[in-house]
Amino acid sequence: MTPSTSTTDTRFFVYEVSGLNQYKQPTNFNYTMRPMDNVFIQVPYNRMNEQMRSIARMGGTIVNIRPLNENLSESE
Repeated sequence: MTPSTSTTDTRFFVYEVSGLNQYKQPTNFNYTMRPMDNVFIQVPYNRMNEQMRSIARMGGTIVNIRPLNENLSESE
C-alpha cells in the first residue's frame, strides 16, 4: 500500500468569527470589554469540528466559512 495525499489533507477553510476579544478580559472588572472586529481563522479540514467547539467555548460566533482557495477554483 503506497501512501497518498487525499484532498481532505490539503483542504483549508477560513472561518470569519465575531464576538472574540483580542485580549483576555481581566477578572477583577465588573464590565465586559467590547469585542474586536471579526477575526479570520485558517483551519485545516480535519480540524474543523474541533475549532468550531473551541470558538464556541470562547464565546465567539462563526459568521462565515469559506474554502481558502475559493477564488482559485472559480478561475479554473
